[in-house]
Amino acid sequence: MRRSSTPPSPPPATGTRPLVLVGPESSGKSTLPGALTGTRSRAQNVAGSTLAIETYSDGARDIVDTPGIVHRIDAATTATALRALDQDADVLLVLRATHLDDELAELLPVVAGRRGVVAVTNWDRVQDTVAARRALAGVAAATGVPFIALDARDGAAGVAELRAALADPGEFTRGPVLARVGWRIEPPPTILEHRWVGPIAGLTILLAPAIASVWLAITVADAIEPFVEAGLEPIAEAATRLPWPLADVIAGDYGLITMGPLLLVWALPVVVVLALLLGVLKASGLLDRLTTAVHPLVRPFGLTGRDLVRIVAGHGCNVPAVISTRSCSGCTRDATIGAIAFGSACSYQLGATLGVLAAAQRPALVVPYLSVLLGVALVHARLIARAEGTDPVSLDLHLLRGRAFLMRPQWTDIRREAGATLRHVTIKALPIFLAITVTASLLAATGLLERLARPLAPMMGLLRLPTEVALPVVLASIRKDGLLLLAEPGTVEILDGPQLLAALLLAGALVPCLVTALTIARERGRRIAARLLWRQAVGALLLAAVVSWGGALLLRGLA
Repeated sequence: MRRSSTPPSPPPATGTRPLVLVGPESSGKSTLPGALTGTRSRAQNVAGSTLAIETYSDGARDIVDTPGIVHRIDAATTATALRALDQDADVLLVLRATHLDDELAELLPVVAGRRGVVAVTNWDRVQDTVAARRALAGVAAATGVPFIALDARDGAAGVAELRAALADPGEFTRGPVLARVGWRIEPPPTILEHRWVGPIAGLTILLAPAIASVWLAITVADAIEPFVEAGLEPIAEAATRLPWPLADVIAGDYGLITMGPLLLVWALPVVVVLALLLGVLKASGLLDRLTTAVHPLVRPFGLTGRDLVRIVAGHGCNVPAVISTRSCSGCTRDATIGAIAFGSACSYQLGATLGVLAAAQRPALVVPYLSVLLGVALVHARLIARAEGTDPVSLDLHLLRGRAFLMRPQWTDIRREAGATLRHVTIKALPIFLAITVTASLLAATGLLERLARPLAPMMGLLRLPTEVALPVVLASIRKDGLLLLAEPGTVEILDGPQLLAALLLAGALVPCLVTALTIARERGRRIAARLLWRQAVGALLLAAVVSWGGALLLRGLA
């Protein structure tokens, strides 16, 4: 992982102490920095730590938002990051009123001895009585810092009181707090908490955004693609008169004008819709219920329900999905990245795959294609988890304690969640996309692309695939829409059903696209990335062989 050379610090002109936010996941912690500063965040990593942070600034001080804590490993990581961030930083500890005693006991050791304030969210879930206020004041006195109750029904007043408390913070006690508020409030159960029906219902609801995003992308693409092509046709025609290699870079088979619209027509609608829908799930609290519900289904594969959410998000774009694994537990992150790179068919890959199946007049193969891809990706994740020594039993510790309350999502929260994903795509993926487009154009113009495919030709025979499949596999390794070459006349006609399915799986899963591969290397370091990509390549080759040869035997038996 690339780490910053120096920890974040407050603006030097003011000398004001930075403020670090710490708290459990789904405590409402991430909404506070924006409310306190009215600004957007900038993302960075903590020097010497695997922790990724979001930093805000109001011009007077930096406000640092750390990932939500869901278990003891996260708490230890956060404690290490606090020491790396700044020894003089103040702390805003965010706790849920509904689980205040448990969360304070677990997180007080993380912030002990530091100056700070406690923000108590979800106060509207507590019966606001004199006795409740007295109990809260007793815990505050024992802890040594101000406790500010935040009520969603009067958020502005709570934020104003919080600002005043942050101007004069206390010091967290280093000893245990014996005072307790004495309540624990759980929301009523839903069908998602049912032992048998819950996991299936949760998986259905969780997959719905991905399915809706793909459907919408296809609908939008069919509607706007003719207009986009017509608008770019004069530009492409003018570009052909430019000198070599500029003409190929702009208007060649893989040029900016040729491939660029695919980003807008196919990828962007999927990314936007999926980001918005996942934002709704998270802002409503439903996402936490879903991750708990589906956890039993993925636990045998060395993953948690939270990891499955990131895998599903990869169907929009692998890059932000990989980046989002920064908040995974250390013992599940590589398995999650492996599953995303192997089994999350990004928007380019899905669109191109549907195009190939349409050209082959075998659209029904999309069901076994996605089923096999997801199933093998989970097995792949389990093998990585086993190699990393992950104990499936310990994964239960990664669940959020207590059920999350369901609420009506606010547009500001949805926009914040979706905006973070879109910023990652724009800032991190788009520049690499442009570089890859230029590189692919030059490789094609010089004939090097076909030369790169030649060494794969003998391997195609071992997989019962024609040599014509080699070039789409090479191009798909650069950009996933390169597998559209499988739809070329002379290729698609000579592939039987198992061969077509095997070719799609091989082109889609042999390696992630170059953008994703570079993102994995940046996030996890070159050595870990190389190990993950090597395992994926071996798995994809074995999968293609099984599908191609096994499908042929099955067809022969049926005949």
